[in-house]
Amino acid sequence: MKNVLELKKVLKTYQEYTAVNEVSFTIPEGKIFGLLGPNGAGKTSIIRIITTITRADGGQVLFAGEPLNTAHPSLIGYMPEERGLYKKMKVGEQIMYLAQLKGLDKKKAKEHLDHWLKKFDIEDWKNKKVEELSKGMQQKIQFISTIIHKPKLLILDEPFSGLDPVNANLIRDEIYELNRAGTTILFSTHRMEQVEQICENIVLINKGKNVLEGAVADIKENFKENLFLIEYKSGNLPSDLDTYGQIIENKAESVVIKLHPEKNSNELLKHLIHHEVQVHLFQEILPTLNEIFIKIVGGKSDE
Repeated sequence: MKNVLELKKVLKTYQEYTAVNEVSFTIPEGKIFGLLGPNGAGKTSIIRIITTITRADGGQVLFAGEPLNTAHPSLIGYMPEERGLYKKMKVGEQIMYLAQLKGLDKKKAKEHLDHWLKKFDIEDWKNKKVEELSKGMQQKIQFISTIIHKPKLLILDEPFSGLDPVNANLIRDEIYELNRAGTTILFSTHRMEQVEQICENIVLINKGKNVLEGAVADIKENFKENLFLIEYKSGNLPSDLDTYGQIIENKAESVVIKLHPEKNSNELLKHLIHHEVQVHLFQEILPTLNEIFIKIVGGKSDE
């Protein structure tokens, strides 16, 4: 599998402040990759380097195996958290303008514009000014403007910010469809529940440095704490249950237990069945990314 993007010990400083401190990570082609971190961690500085808005002060950035250069932004779509539409321009004119800036000729830009307006069922908006639209509608236009040129790499910074659930689901479905069609996606957010839903791999940045990287499933597995949820329909739990682990939570017909290191879940389940407990659910509790994030970062931003 080829890599769309590689960062190798990338450094970015602003006078005495180091915003990005030798950050390295790789995004394979066709993946949905999460760039995570608290406010002020360096995420925006990294994105600005990738999009060539600013230059790194050290290290190397490779795009599709080549050193990043001024030709590559035409292959990148970037939707920043702070939306940047021209309020006085009409929707159709704005999207056409931005599409041509990304290298599409007028004919191709119009074809793509008509396709997306029809797909989102917003053809009637074509001649409306951006300032006449609601915030949610403006975000749809921003999204279309970002992907109109069919980028190889799509960078989304808090793409669901301010969207109602219906429009958030619409954009999420389009992200999945673009990814299935071959677009690699870099998803930047501090909303961990969105990351768990969308991303396959992540890198967590804190104070300008890598602090965690890998597949989401592997990370959750590495941070698990041997916790198990038991739900049962009837029967009394064995009186010696605490010999298998520490009882963390005990409610009517459910219990959470932290197994001792020398015990395993199969032994516990057999023990429950032996005592005629009708087990309805026996499930390992894996930590959420939010819990892992707080554990590593400490719940504090750098601002």
